[in-house]
Amino acid sequence: MSDFVVGLAFFLVIEGLLYAVAPSFVKRLAQLLPHMPEGQLRLSGLAAMALGVAMVWLIRG
Repeated sequence: MSDFVVGLAFFLVIEGLLYAVAPSFVKRLAQLLPHMPEGQLRLSGLAAMALGVAMVWLIRG
């Protein structure tokens, strides 16, 4: 359970860093998202999830 909490904390750090460093990029991305096809968003999400799982597997391996 502590690994999950640490992972959540890292997510919040990265998310906060993105908003702090590049707020205009985040705004532009938020404007583009409604116009992207759902399939493309779903595929991007699955790819990011697979990459994250692979990274955890390699690091913890």
